[in-house]
Amino acid sequence: MLLALLKEPKGHQPLLTSPLSDAVRRMPLFLPSVRVRPPFKMSGPAVEVVPHAPAPLHAASLSEEREERERERERERDYMMLYVLLSVSLCCQVAWCGYGGMFAAQTSPPDPCYDEHGNPRRCIPDFVNAAFGKEVKVSSTCGKTASRYCVVTSAEKGAERTRNCHTCDASDPKKYHPPAYLTDLNNPHNLTCWQSESFKQYPQNVTLMLSLGKKFEVTYVSLQFCSPRPESMFYSTQCRKMYNKPNRAAITKQNEQEAVCTDSHTDMYPLTGGLIAFSTLDGRPSAHDFDNSPVLQDWVTATDIKVIFSRLHTFGDENEDDSELARDSYFYAVSDLQVGGRCKCNGHASRCMKDRDGSQVCDCKHNTAGPECDRCKPFHYDRPWQRATAREANECVACNCNLHARRCRFNMELYKLSGRKSGGVCLNCRHNTAGRHCHYCKEGYYRDLSKPISHRKACKACDCHPVGAAGKTCNQTTGQCPCKDGVTGITCNRCAKGYQQSRSPIAPCIKIPIAPPTTASTSPEEPSDCESYCKASKGKLKINMKKYCKKDYAVQVHILKADKAGEWWKFTVNIISVYKQGESRIRRGDQFLWVRAKDVACKCPKIKPGKKYLLLGNDEDSPGQSGVVADKGSLVIQWRDTWARRLRKFQQRDKKGKCKKP
Repeated sequence: MLLALLKEPKGHQPLLTSPLSDAVRRMPLFLPSVRVRPPFKMSGPAVEVVPHAPAPLHAASLSEEREERERERERERDYMMLYVLLSVSLCCQVAWCGYGGMFAAQTSPPDPCYDEHGNPRRCIPDFVNAAFGKEVKVSSTCGKTASRYCVVTSAEKGAERTRNCHTCDASDPKKYHPPAYLTDLNNPHNLTCWQSESFKQYPQNVTLMLSLGKKFEVTYVSLQFCSPRPESMFYSTQCRKMYNKPNRAAITKQNEQEAVCTDSHTDMYPLTGGLIAFSTLDGRPSAHDFDNSPVLQDWVTATDIKVIFSRLHTFGDENEDDSELARDSYFYAVSDLQVGGRCKCNGHASRCMKDRDGSQVCDCKHNTAGPECDRCKPFHYDRPWQRATAREANECVACNCNLHARRCRFNMELYKLSGRKSGGVCLNCRHNTAGRHCHYCKEGYYRDLSKPISHRKACKACDCHPVGAAGKTCNQTTGQCPCKDGVTGITCNRCAKGYQQSRSPIAPCIKIPIAPPTTASTSPEEPSDCESYCKASKGKLKINMKKYCKKDYAVQVHILKADKAGEWWKFTVNIISVYKQGESRIRRGDQFLWVRAKDVACKCPKIKPGKKYLLLGNDEDSPGQSGVVADKGSLVIQWRDTWARRLRKFQQRDKKGKCKKP
């Protein structure tokens, strides 16, 4: 025989349902005979207690009769009191049982998958005969057409054999031996046997196929025979010849997941009632550490059991003269097929049940799912699924998404980096959150510290002003937007002190100009040699790449005020944008612009406070400690907003090396 483990009633109503008096009348009492009869002089019902076999009454004096009646009344009162006490006691017991039973029914049994403190622990389904009542598919069954079979009997080995012949007939239930008898209730006083067709001898075989309905962890498979046990079934007298396996090979850790052929259980005797049992873990080196042996866990797991009977035992008389009679004596017959094991739930369920489709599945606990509780249920991916062991339940843990996500995934690298504590990564964070745990606000939002991070409104929009702010992202702690120069407010929605609103979206707030005491346009006197000294610009000047490349720096300035300082004019300017700079690093913001007094007087360049100019000049030492110097060779052109884009293009070309000074 080749054995293969294939992977793939209404409750009782309460007694006390009527008033107490009715209950008392219905209860049996072990008392002397009691009769209820009409009273002599009483208005209500009365009970008379009469002892067994009362003595006959004789004539007596009136005094004796009165004494006798008095004694009888006393006995009646005593019996009546005893009757009432026993009745009340019995009613109390019935009522108490009903009262206690009510609460007993309401108390649910403890869940084996959790201890008394609610902590998870390993749990396993009950050990069962997984084959009981299940259908077995067989390749051969006698009786399709009425056929003879003979049962060989003998007292012991070597004794004379006798044959008792019978008929197997599927049309007669009393003479039929169907496969259902393999897994029915095995009653030794009413034995039922499945039986194959006669003389299905090697190389023909007979196969039994049992489907368990789901994965089971099989501990043993046993067969009880009504016929002699087979000669070969992986238990074989000729292991090498039949299965190319050594006889009783040593089991090591390298081959503990393989079937081993042995010549035990192959004796022909007894001729009936012989038992064969195969233990899946017997002799396996890792059996003592089964929880930590994936090889053995896979080895004992089966969805189907296949039994192959390869060769019959014979007495060697099948070729004699009465060979037909002899051949009718050789067949396979099994009275009981048992598969002992547990529904495979990997330590995460205490029972198996049927789902909506009628399939058998585990009643999974510990946040696991699947027919065998072999995976974590959705959103419980903070650590990898593991089989429960006696030491650790290995419960699946929910991802920490602060109530902002419904899905997550597991990341092994993060799990290792966390010291094997957490590997969940939240997906599609909601409520304007972001991060692995949806634990901070996404770009454009900041934390509302008055609410916990798990609150659906924990993140508020930055709401940065589209003109006053330099970007849309704010500080995620304070909510402060990045403001442009001269702009203030948490959302950059107003000008700072000393600034006024302009019409430019680039510089929406500019400093309020202060009237200078003396301006370049009101010079007391214009030198007489101005025409030979410099040529003042007239009309509109144009800016091009050639002019841009000739100068060391190009900046946009806003003239705030002017002061005379000896031979120089010191202009306080606000540098709005820097489009080119030489060795002197020019920064945005308030600085000084130095121009010689003669250049100002000759209007080379022509500068007025309160105006914006494009200034192109060359690096030159300033008379002050810091500032920018302009001279008669500098280009000072009144600013136009359309130049900003052109100057940025010049700047990009300069960076690519296309700007060469002559």
